[in-house]
Amino acid sequence: LFDFKIILGKNGVPVAENFRLEQSTMADTIQAGQVRVRTLYLSVDPYMRCRMNEDTGSDYLLPWQLSQVVDGGGIGVVEESKHGDLAKGDFVTSFNWPWQTVAILDGSSLQKLVPQLVNGRLSYFLGAAGITGLTALLGVREKGHVAVGANQTMVVSGAAGACGSLAGQIGRLEGCSRVVGIAGTDEKCSILVQEMGFDAAINYKKEDVAKQLRELCPGGVDVYFDNVGGDISDTVISQMNQNSHIILCGQISQYNKDVPYPPPLPPDIEKIQKERNITRERFLVLNYMDKQEASVLQLCQWIQEGKLKVRETTVEGLANIGAAFQSMMNGGNIGKQIVSVSK
Repeated sequence: LFDFKIILGKNGVPVAENFRLEQSTMADTIQAGQVRVRTLYLSVDPYMRCRMNEDTGSDYLLPWQLSQVVDGGGIGVVEESKHGDLAKGDFVTSFNWPWQTVAILDGSSLQKLVPQLVNGRLSYFLGAAGITGLTALLGVREKGHVAVGANQTMVVSGAAGACGSLAGQIGRLEGCSRVVGIAGTDEKCSILVQEMGFDAAINYKKEDVAKQLRELCPGGVDVYFDNVGGDISDTVISQMNQNSHIILCGQISQYNKDVPYPPPLPPDIEKIQKERNITRERFLVLNYMDKQEASVLQLCQWIQEGKLKVRETTVEGLANIGAAFQSMMNGGNIGKQIVSVSK
């Protein structure tokens, strides 16, 4: 058994050395209600940066403890079961999966997966057909106020990431007439337009975002799916229309700083927001779990029909999960960042 532990938690930029791989022993037998699982896939996500602080800034997120096993979204296969609803060979997932090669878990904490729903691509249940896809779909539906035929323009920041790449496509599927993405490399921008159906994409590291937005969104911005915060968001908000909507999904540019969530807007941008009656409410997908089942089925249907294109960046081996986390925080991924632990 190998497990991954966090050895440093503070404000600042996370590095691979914040994590440590250890070899451990495990009980030979499992108790009633438990299952022994072999880990197949683990997810690393921007929200995890908050768990490296003693105060995560969220009442639903517990901080990772120093020198304790890290946890997050994971998928595995049952190798032994003493739980009535789970059998050997079942594929299961949890939002609190320990970063271990093998684990003994309470069977009631696990959700059984149906691989056929995602054409056998199990890792999709951590991304497009999991909490990431739910965040994109429910964010658009609950906070975007998208309506078919309303001729709305959507802008997505962090558009080539796990959530942003789905959100733009979902905005189009739900009725937006124009979708523009903002990303950090020419490759990402090309994938957004050529593969994922965005109308245009802006490389914020090379281009004048304000100028490009004026050209690409001549009618202004009606819906903004915000994954990054900071200067990029201020630029987008300044070009938003009266009674438009911000889907406040993430603020990755602010996660290494000691600021409240959501971070306050600069006074001039806040003035624009209030004068134009732009909604900017914190969005938490966990508040909409009553819609989870129907929403996952919708996402799976779109995947099966080829209407929702999915990208993953996969790193092999538990030993490389710290580096994968660091890379993801620096924008090294296209689509969902996945760690393949075993086959």
